[in-house]
Amino acid sequence: MKKTYILDTNVLLFNPEALFAFEDNDVIIPLAVIEEVDNQKKRQDELGRNARVVSKLLDTLRLKGRLSEGVPLNQGGKLRVELNHQEMGKIASGLDNQKYDNRILAVAAFFFKTMDEPVILVTKDLNLRIKADVMGIPAEDFHKDKINFQEFYSGIAELQLSTEEMNLFFRNGKLPAKEGFKGKPNQFYILKNESNPSHSALSRYFQHYLWPLTNGESTNWGIRALNKEQKFALELLLNDHIKVVTLVGNSGTGKTLLALAVGLEKVVEQNLYTRLLITRPVVPVGQDLGYLPGNKEEKLRPWMQPIFDNLEFLSANAPEPFEVINDLKYRGVIELEALTYIRGRSIPKQFIICDEAQNLSPHMIKTLVTRVGKGTKIVFTGDLEQIDHPYLDASSNGLAYLVERMKDEEIVGHVTLVRGERSSVAELGSRLL
Repeated sequence: MKKTYILDTNVLLFNPEALFAFEDNDVIIPLAVIEEVDNQKKRQDELGRNARVVSKLLDTLRLKGRLSEGVPLNQGGKLRVELNHQEMGKIASGLDNQKYDNRILAVAAFFFKTMDEPVILVTKDLNLRIKADVMGIPAEDFHKDKINFQEFYSGIAELQLSTEEMNLFFRNGKLPAKEGFKGKPNQFYILKNESNPSHSALSRYFQHYLWPLTNGESTNWGIRALNKEQKFALELLLNDHIKVVTLVGNSGTGKTLLALAVGLEKVVEQNLYTRLLITRPVVPVGQDLGYLPGNKEEKLRPWMQPIFDNLEFLSANAPEPFEVINDLKYRGVIELEALTYIRGRSIPKQFIICDEAQNLSPHMIKTLVTRVGKGTKIVFTGDLEQIDHPYLDASSNGLAYLVERMKDEEIVGHVTLVRGERSSVAELGSRLL
């Protein structure tokens, strides 16, 4: 049955292509949404960019006819901009008709009462969905690009083997996978002997074989793995055939530290890459500090401070750790860049680390991945439980989306780290709070 979807502003600011994501159904955009989009268009971030894209797409559709009367979409449905929000006083006397959300809700209420076909309000605003539900109006989140967080791919599994198979694995340095085995490329398996559970091994699945780890015990820039998940992470970070690495885990599990240590090892010691490029999304936790004084580097310093903390830790054995960091930056070995300035670049033969990637949308992840040039390796790190972006959650953020969409590719590897190694206090906080 054909449906009518009414879109909230945050859906379009999250993904401008949402205009075309409803197949052959009709799409209605309240005029209040156009006003909100207009208010965001001057922002110099992803939301501003998405607002401008929405405006351009609507302007293109305007060439097909009057938007207030409806214009055809390629999938078969129609899109129209609705002016009426006069149902406000009729649906709930306590609602402020000056608020954009309530005006959008009024449009949804009007069509819900007057149309025979199903009418659904689509919004990423939890409170608006609650208001709609109270008034009996069907409402749902925008599900395109969402993943099932309950079944999120961890990159690690256990596998029971016979004594003969375990001996074969150690003797030959590999073990062919059984017929019908459905492992992902570069997935890690903890091999356990069925007869003797204490007899175990760590392995990586690749091209129908289980292979022992080759880099898990290595030391990089003075850093060694402290648990099996960190060994798996080093295996991915040090393998130059794996071009995209995703490391997910709670605070203190060592994601960023391991990535930086391997990056410095590959760039400074082994000269395999020309530069270590580090970037983070500029998303504030709590109240934003507003504009910061100084040049680009000085403005970035507060956002990049966690990176400097890790670099200082890695340089702790040097007489002057800050001098080491400043020298690497001065020589161009390390570059810290805001994601704002990544768009349009082509980045060949560099080791890229994108920290706090859980605050990126799927579109931002795509923008960054498509900047990767020949010979470049890119590492994404993040904690899916610490998302500060207003329109993202554990199921819709770009990092989770990247893991799920690329887990079947041979040049991609993923590990979920679970054990905190920062300190006993940090581990308790992550586990109990």
